[in-house]
Formats: sequence, structure tokens, C-alpha cells
Amino acid sequence: MNTTVLDLAKTLISRASVTPQDQDCQDLIASHLVPLGFYAEKMRFEEVDNLWLRRGTASPVLVFAGHTDVVPTGPLEKWDTAPFTPTEKNGVLYGRGAADMKSSIAAFVIAAKEFVTQHPHHKGSIAMLITADEEGPSVNGTVRVCDALKARNENLDYCIVGEPTSDKQLGDVVKNGRRGSLNGELLIKGKQGHVAYPHLARNPIHLCAAAIDELARTEWDQGNEYFPPTTFQISNFHAGTGAGNVVPSQANILFNFRFSSASTAESLKNRVNTILTSHRLEYSLTWTLSGEPFLTPRAELSKAMAKAILDETGISTELSTTGGTSDGRFIAKICPQVIEFGPINASIHQINENIEISTLEPLKNIYRRTLEHLLL
Repeated sequence: MNTTVLDLAKTLISRASVTPQDQDCQDLIASHLVPLGFYAEKMRFEEVDNLWLRRGTASPVLVFAGHTDVVPTGPLEKWDTAPFTPTEKNGVLYGRGAADMKSSIAAFVIAAKEFVTQHPHHKGSIAMLITADEEGPSVNGTVRVCDALKARNENLDYCIVGEPTSDKQLGDVVKNGRRGSLNGELLIKGKQGHVAYPHLARNPIHLCAAAIDELARTEWDQGNEYFPPTTFQISNFHAGTGAGNVVPSQANILFNFRFSSASTAESLKNRVNTILTSHRLEYSLTWTLSGEPFLTPRAELSKAMAKAILDETGISTELSTTGGTSDGRFIAKICPQVIEFGPINASIHQINENIEISTLEPLKNIYRRTLEHLLL
């Protein structure tokens, strides 16, 4: 009996592959594709399992990329069904990873099987890059595989990342890029003292208030055709000893930039330092760049995907760069055209994560149609 997308999705969901565990999901994927001529290469870096599958040696190379790891379940008692027991109810499949992103993996595995069976002599190559380190630190996963591929001059042409991009209905949104993410850990230095003797202390909260106001009001850029303007948000602010009569000695602030390609990490760092210095603050600032922005302008891949979506669903898709980061940021360094497309994202990372079963076959068909547009 042929394995359906639903069958494979349920099997993958049943494996509790919380980052960085894979729980043999990658072996299962390989077992479906190796008999069809895919070469399977395991790439383990530190504690992370990765899988590189490829059929063919010629160009163009179309890669499907995804992750078998999932986020933790959260409180089990809050789930209506056991998170790693895939459950069908009223036309909906429930389970951790149902939307992010084991259904996508199942869909592009079955799509590749159907395509190769129907077109064994297709042009170019089909590949899959699967990691178990997307939801975690993202240090020993896709980025390491991309480094290995680059080192041996294994060139890629097109990549489809199976992230859940759809908003209201399957196919309405395709991501053709993502904003960069830059984190700052700011320490404002003051002098501890008694609140009754403020002249003997320096309150770091008071000292930084005007600077925070300026940072919050600053227009960092205006975005561009593909990206909304860069945003600045404070995520944590901590100061004080817990006592009501003590001026704190320091204030700790965590903030984040989600930035467009109209700015760079360095330009944002320089502007923040200029603002802080202008307010004569004594401070230290540590930066962490989680990801640079990437962008795929309208070209062969996005056009092929848009046509596949239109033919399968009748929807004219929208290209978007909103949302969080993804492994597309690593793949874009070695692949000129990277897009993300997958199911509706309303329940991802939530209790009772789910996907409508009726969308699984169309999702698979969209992936298969995109293969047909590019490799026939």
C-alpha cells in the first residue's frame, strides 16, 4: 500500500523529537527516498543529526529543506490529546509538529516520490536538507551542512523551506525573505544608595529614560519594496534589589531589532551607540546577531511556486518577508533563490498544535507541481 502524506505525517509526529533529538525521523525519511535513487548522507555535528539527500548530479539543483525537531510540548495537562499521539478529530490532525513542520516534510517526501516515479529521467537534481537543530541554538544544524556543501563546491540553485507560511488559507502567503534579528544586552551603570538621599546616588533608571525614549521613537529605516521598516523592541528590563527604599546600582535591558535589508547590523549598532553616548550614559553593550536578512527577488522559483499554488488552489499568492527567522538565512548564503512555503501557521508552538487534514494533499501537490515546473 502506498504511503500517504497523512500516514507519513502521523508517523513523524509520533516521534518525540524535541530539539536536538531526531528520534530516527531522518532514517524514516531516507527509507522512502533511497530506493528511488537518492543518495543519503548523514552529517552529525556534536549532538545534532542532519541528513543530506540528493538524486542526480546535474544542475539545476532544487532542494527541499526542513527540520525534524520540534519545540517542547508545554504542560501536558493542557493538551486535549497527547502531543506525540497523532489524533484525528473533526477533520483536523493534532500533535506537536503537525504544522511546524512534520506535515511539510511528509508532503515534500511524498511529492518527490510521485515526481520521480512519473519522471525518472527528469533534468537536474532533487535534494533534501533535513536538520534536528532548527528550533534550538541552530549552531550544529543547517548552517554546518551548508558550510560542508560549500567546502566541496556543491552548488544549489533553488531551495524551498517547508516552514508554515500560510495565513488564512493554504497558499495565500509565500516567504521570499526574512528580516534580520539583532539582539542587544545593555547594562546601564549607576550608584546604589538610599532613596531618601538621592544626591548621594545615581539612579540608572532615571539616567536611561530619555535614551530609551529616543531609541523607541527613532526611525531606523523606511524599509523597501520587500521589507517593512526595521523595528526596535525592548523585551526585558530589570533593575533594583526588591527593596522599596534602595536606588539600584544598575539597570539591565534586553532589546531586539528585526531589521530590513535597508539597514545592516553594523549601522544599527553604530546608531545605538551614538544615541547612548549622546545621553552621557555609563554603559556596556553586548550584541548577538541571530541572523542577517535575506531576500529572493521575484524569479524562476517564486514564479514556479506561485503558478503551482494557483493551479492547485486557485489562489494568487502574496510574497512576504514578515515573521521570525528560519534556516533559510543559512541556505541563502549558498543558494541564490530561497523561498519558504508550508501550511497555515495559526497553531505553531501552541498547545493543541494542528493542521487541517484536507490541506495535506494540496500541499503535496503544490510541491510536486513546483518540481514539474522547474525540472521538466
